[in-house]
Amino acid sequence: MLAPFSDTSLSHRDTSEDLLLVGWRETIALPEFGLEKMYAKLDSGACLSALHAEKIELFQKRRQTWVRFVTSSDLEDDNSPFRCEAKWLGDRAIRSSNGQTELRPVVETQIYLGGFQWTIEFSLSDRTSLECKVLLGRNAIASRCLIDCSRSHLMSRP
Repeated sequence: MLAPFSDTSLSHRDTSEDLLLVGWRETIALPEFGLEKMYAKLDSGACLSALHAEKIELFQKRRQTWVRFVTSSDLEDDNSPFRCEAKWLGDRAIRSSNGQTELRPVVETQIYLGGFQWTIEFSLSDRTSLECKVLLGRNAIASRCLIDCSRSHLMSRP
């Protein structure tokens, strides 16, 4: 069992010694979606995190709007599809690295990284052509992580 990582415990973190030292790529888990191991690219240039999603559809559940989608791990030994559901937080205009803006659905879920857990928001996007199915943006890592861009897997195993 991983140790809880409380957002309230971070309010006093203001020095690099208090931050998790992570590489530009780490292995994470998204247990609410059944994903125990995925590679994530940590990108402080991106504001919001992104998760690979296909077959995205909105639906009603308990009088609330939810989103259903299919994702997959980017690990060589397991790229089977995972059918996921999450409460829909709304659509956001996201500007991609090529400068184009698109509306993407946004969901919230727990992330596990290096023995810590916290809740983050993901925009859902088709990342088929990209190396990592998960991008962790600065909203997810601010006040938590310090990225060593010359290394990978400092907090996790590949």
